[in-house]
Amino acid sequence: MPNVAIVTDSCASIPESLLQALKIHWVPYYIHCGREVLRDLVTAQREAFYQWLPTARELPTTASPGPGDYVNLYEKLAREEGASEIVSIHMTSKGSGAFQAAKVAQSMVQEHLPNLRIEVIDTLNVSMCQGWMVIEAARAALAGKTLADIVGLVKDMIPSTHMIQTADTLKYLYLGGRIGKAKHLVGSLLNIKPLIGMEDGVIVPLGQARSRRRAYEKMVEMVEIAKGRLGGVKIAYVHAAAVEEAEKLKQMVEERLTTVESLVAELSPALGVHTGPGTAGLCYAPAVAQV
Repeated sequence: MPNVAIVTDSCASIPESLLQALKIHWVPYYIHCGREVLRDLVTAQREAFYQWLPTARELPTTASPGPGDYVNLYEKLAREEGASEIVSIHMTSKGSGAFQAAKVAQSMVQEHLPNLRIEVIDTLNVSMCQGWMVIEAARAALAGKTLADIVGLVKDMIPSTHMIQTADTLKYLYLGGRIGKAKHLVGSLLNIKPLIGMEDGVIVPLGQARSRRRAYEKMVEMVEIAKGRLGGVKIAYVHAAAVEEAEKLKQMVEERLTTVESLVAELSPALGVHTGPGTAGLCYAPAVAQV
């Protein structure tokens, strides 16, 4: 096990192969479907959930993990796996209570495990933007970097890691209360594809297009500008039950520019509740120095 354990949650939407290879520990979100409570990526799996979601008479709701969920994992890492340091990385605190829950858990655990060092980070982002930070933190931990090095790496990534996505409708974001500053786009004509992103932890509008292809072209243009500024980028092409769209976007981007690393990732059901099936987009991050 690395000297520093890396913890996140299911909404990071990191592919299973990377979770295992990089020894990333995670806690599931909760999905409330009427009286039934599902655990994200445990009892709610992507394929079945996205097939069911458009048929739901009432939109499910989601809840972040509670302090107890993080206490259990932090204690397990310390007592069963010998961790002495933990970096816990979470989605924007302006859209979820996970960061606050992890902070409460940090205080609770350190009362009786005072030698366990825990750093809790608010990424002010979501999806594979959060995921890229977790991945780079885990790689640094496996390379033997210190807790301070890893925390610094993640915090340096926050201002330069961004999401751009589109969908046929914003109704899921609107009904779930996660629409942020993009509320005015909800009433757009059906043939308008809105582009949204996140700034300072809040959903914001980035523009609109009259077709998916034009929306993807705009994404390519935005990433080209970012690459010029950052020097190199890593891109995760994200989707909710729309892998063909993610692959189309990937092809369009990589015909125009070279990425340091890329992957395709499907959003977890807890995120899909708010985006809806058919969402596609990308999350880009700066190419951090190799460790």
